[in-house]
Amino acid sequence: MAIIEMKVPSPGESITEVVIARWLKKDGEYVEKDEEVAEVDSDKATLTINAEEAGAIKILAAEGDTVKVGQVVCSVDTSVKGESKKAEPAQKAESAKAEVKKESAKAEVKVQEKVKSESYANGTPSPAAKKLMDENKVPAAKLNGSGKDGRITKGDVLSALANGFDSSSAAAWGGSRDTERSKMTPLRKKLAQRLVSVKNETAMLTTFNEVDMSAIYAMRAKYKDKFKEVHGTNLGFMSFFTKAVTEALKQFPAVNAMIDGEEIVYHKYADIGIAVSAPKGLVVPVVRNAEQMSLAQIETAIKNLALKARDNKITLEDMSGGTFTITNGGVFGSMMSTPIINPPQSAILGMHNVVERPVAVNGQVVIRPMMYVALSYDHRIIDGRESVGFLVKVKEMLESPVKMLFGGKDPNEIVLGL
Repeated sequence: MAIIEMKVPSPGESITEVVIARWLKKDGEYVEKDEEVAEVDSDKATLTINAEEAGAIKILAAEGDTVKVGQVVCSVDTSVKGESKKAEPAQKAESAKAEVKKESAKAEVKVQEKVKSESYANGTPSPAAKKLMDENKVPAAKLNGSGKDGRITKGDVLSALANGFDSSSAAAWGGSRDTERSKMTPLRKKLAQRLVSVKNETAMLTTFNEVDMSAIYAMRAKYKDKFKEVHGTNLGFMSFFTKAVTEALKQFPAVNAMIDGEEIVYHKYADIGIAVSAPKGLVVPVVRNAEQMSLAQIETAIKNLALKARDNKITLEDMSGGTFTITNGGVFGSMMSTPIINPPQSAILGMHNVVERPVAVNGQVVIRPMMYVALSYDHRIIDGRESVGFLVKVKEMLESPVKMLFGGKDPNEIVLGL
């Protein structure tokens, strides 16, 4: 018998412990070599533990346990072969089926006896109504029975649902006084610490502006099909904002800088962090050297990072660094908010919901798709002139995307040498 001990891998140099988030295999189950067997959470990312050899797994740590990096959390018995596990006698399978049928028959008899013995008075649902209530999470307390002796009928449930009954609300707010506790994940705890430190350790201010999205809407409507055909990816808003930001950062280098002790570090490149909502919480993967990318390259990079975040495949390398961050609360319907700086960066741009609003254009009131944008910045390093000028430059390029090709300048000025 050969037993292979599997240890917790190191997510990064500064991380000493992780939490077992989820076992993907059951104790004693057969696993293939390199197959994922568990997910573990650190304060920076989620990573997986893969089987080093094929065999039967023995789990040594429970879900939710905090374990040290390098600690043995499971083992694999390589003497167990997958074929032997699958080869079960036919009569054993038939016996199991017969047992299931027998138990099902017993359960059905019990249910029928219970239904017969129950009184339908005082709001007790009929069997058909009960089934429908369970499927839609409708509590009996929310229904008025119209049947004999006040019993709840199937029609009562259908009527309540048809009239706009919020089943999700009923499940959460059933009139009880219960509470539920859940342990904070390492990622959520680290995020909480970082957000508090930002508020306490920076002189954070926010400046606002609004962007007329008409030009971008028109460009997307005209070229989105051809763009996808040529580049194999959709044309979204984020690439326009990322490109506009990289051009504006060239003109306002302090917005792309950071404080290190008593020095200011000015970056000669733009690594743009894109805030993404992942199953484990907010993560900020980084698009590196975005200033050198085309719109198509930016869209592809963001798409790949978003998919990795959604599937909990994002790595520390994907999230390390970053000189500036963009966050889009508009996807959740936010009209305006104050984004919090992602340290050690000095600024973050917040995008919001696009809403058609009446605006004055050349003395006329017209309806335009408008978006509020917000720039939160560290006043220790960025002055008001730079913060406002940066946001105005981003606004100008988004309202006239062709300026992105000329460093934010009007093409006519370039021709005229102005």
